[in-house]
Amino acid sequence: MQTSIDILDRLIAFPTLSRQPNMPLLDYVAELLAPTGAEIQIIPHSSGSRANLYASLGPKGVSGVMLSGHTDVVPVEGQDWTVDPFRLTRRDGRLYGRGTADMKGFVACAVAAALKAATRDLATPLHLALSYDEEIGCIGVADLVEILAAAPVKPRMCIVGEPTEMTVATGHKGKGFYRACCHGREGHSALAPHALNALHLATDLVGAVRRLQAEVVATGTQDPDYDIPYTTLHVARISGGTSPNIVPNYAEVDFEIRHLASDDPKTLIARLQSEAERIVRETGDRDARIEILTTGGYPGLDTARDSDVVAFVKSLTGGNATIKVAFGTEGGLFSAAAGIPTVVCGPGSMAQGHRPDEFVSEAQLGHCDAMMDRLVDRLAVGL
Repeated sequence: MQTSIDILDRLIAFPTLSRQPNMPLLDYVAELLAPTGAEIQIIPHSSGSRANLYASLGPKGVSGVMLSGHTDVVPVEGQDWTVDPFRLTRRDGRLYGRGTADMKGFVACAVAAALKAATRDLATPLHLALSYDEEIGCIGVADLVEILAAAPVKPRMCIVGEPTEMTVATGHKGKGFYRACCHGREGHSALAPHALNALHLATDLVGAVRRLQAEVVATGTQDPDYDIPYTTLHVARISGGTSPNIVPNYAEVDFEIRHLASDDPKTLIARLQSEAERIVRETGDRDARIEILTTGGYPGLDTARDSDVVAFVKSLTGGNATIKVAFGTEGGLFSAAAGIPTVVCGPGSMAQGHRPDEFVSEAQLGHCDAMMDRLVDRLAVGL
């Protein structure tokens, strides 16, 4: 029986950057699970280079427990690593490598748990969900969520194993990605007043975003369980223009909204669209136009503290506390789109994620293995 560290060693060696192939990693997991008789489903991206894996062990037609993790990792370029990021380095009780914390450590524990579960006569099924392109907006898991939402029997609950230091997290904010396309009219800079500067439209819209953020802070919904207890609006990129002596006729503003699960970002976008219309109207120019497009996003997660999934996972970890996390996960999709009660709980800390010399401690991995052992025991006797 391979240990979670053995499996993690192999997982780290696959450079599964977002938008890059993850099939070799999934093939490895499938090879481990194939002898167990697990029912394995591959849900591929249209390119065929990456996919979701969904594996089930135990009785059919019964709601089980799903363990969910993403297989993609963020790039290492420009970071000052002191170890090979795609080779597991074990040192002073720490396991270094890209994805050890976020979140191949949990994936390794989940696969190891599936191998153990295969040796037991399960009364309740165990499901393993591995997705791709989570780091760029939970894109890959969407096809799997659609399948689960339509399934006659769906998982009874889900544990998303993002790093929480093994504390049960009941919520995270949702996220929306947006692009404002600002249209003006080009002209010679010597005659700038006769042209319509698209960058000026863009910066006026940025001002509207900042005013709306100030209003949300002052009067919007607050959730003290978060370090930043309100919905945030953030401008990430402005582009436009080609030369100082040409008034630009087009500019783009990319921005995001990270919203409390109780807030509807469509309301904020409607406010910004009204501001965009005002900006255009005040130019008095027929060529002025601002379009706001939604380019991606995922819902927030807000699982009740007194729900069955929270009580169950607490019983597995032995902890009493719950938290909410700043980062997003596929948990909001499983909960909102597929109706599967979900919490986030996994080894390590996101403070180590996306950084050079990323690591998870052996102790944290051990805590996760212990949780998995208790889970397998519970599945054997039935929930």
